[in-house]
Amino acid sequence: MSSNFRLVFPLLLLALAACSEDQPASTPDGWGAAAKVVTAQVELRPMIDEIEALGTARANESIEIRPRIASLIDRVNFKEGQTVRKGDLLIELENNEIVAGLAVAEAALSESRSIYRRSKSLASSKAISASNLEQLLAQVQVDEAQVEAARARLANTRILAPFEGRVGLRRVSPGSFVNTSTVITTLDDVSQIKLDFSVPETFLTVVREGMDIIAHSLVFPDREFLGKVSSVDTRLDPVSRSVQVRALIPNTEGILKPGMFLTVDLQRDRGDVLIAPEQAIVPEGTRQFVYVVKDGKAEKRPVTLGRRVPGFVTIEEGLEVGEEIVTEGTHKIRDGSGVETIVPAQAASG
Repeated sequence: MSSNFRLVFPLLLLALAACSEDQPASTPDGWGAAAKVVTAQVELRPMIDEIEALGTARANESIEIRPRIASLIDRVNFKEGQTVRKGDLLIELENNEIVAGLAVAEAALSESRSIYRRSKSLASSKAISASNLEQLLAQVQVDEAQVEAARARLANTRILAPFEGRVGLRRVSPGSFVNTSTVITTLDDVSQIKLDFSVPETFLTVVREGMDIIAHSLVFPDREFLGKVSSVDTRLDPVSRSVQVRALIPNTEGILKPGMFLTVDLQRDRGDVLIAPEQAIVPEGTRQFVYVVKDGKAEKRPVTLGRRVPGFVTIEEGLEVGEEIVTEGTHKIRDGSGVETIVPAQAASG
């Protein structure tokens, strides 16, 4: 037994010596030779935020033309599709009774004024009391109000365009009886279009008043419609968690119609931002790290991330332009490890 033991022990020593010759020499930290990794430089790149949403076109101003009094239509003074200016006469209602009422009110006012003037001249001689004079003045004021009311009723028989725009289809004819619920026609100002669309709350920091937008329509696939965000609603929809945004688009050619659907591309130039490849990020719990290569060694450094874009992530804190970071091989290194930079083809072959 003892002789066999002496033979085996020297052989074991020789085998261990051979194995030690095949292994790389250990470094002071015990991690062996430099690990082969692929690196990339941290760069500054321009970034533009984009949001695509579906919007509904609305007229800049839009109303239904209705009369303010009940009467018969005496004259229609517009044609369907006609462009009218502010103050143009659209409809004239029958007004004979109102004109007569105005004449009666004006006559009563003329009489009360005449009586008041004669009585006022007698006040100095005490021929009329001050209280009677005050009553006569009050009657003058009542008659003046009656005249103003009659004139207002007469003005209501003439329906004028409240703003410049195009009238729609006519829904009445001369001689038709109309009241305050009757829609005579519509009037739309489409010189510019209001485009209303919703934006998710996650993009609230992106949308702002004055931002440029680009809209597209399926009706005009080769056209781009440029506009600006005019306002952002003060409240979010509690169900969809989105906010309404309104943009204004010039429509000098009149090709955009109220009710059309438009695809909106919101753009925001964020300027030059620090960009790093996404695969370089090493998450540990709630913190994020990268390995920076300096003087042949890996330095583990915490970073603060911003927005993610396909394949890349913006760096808000922790890195500087031009620094070299490990993108492949992070699992083989730790803080202070020696590294050897190789090209991606060599990493794939290795």
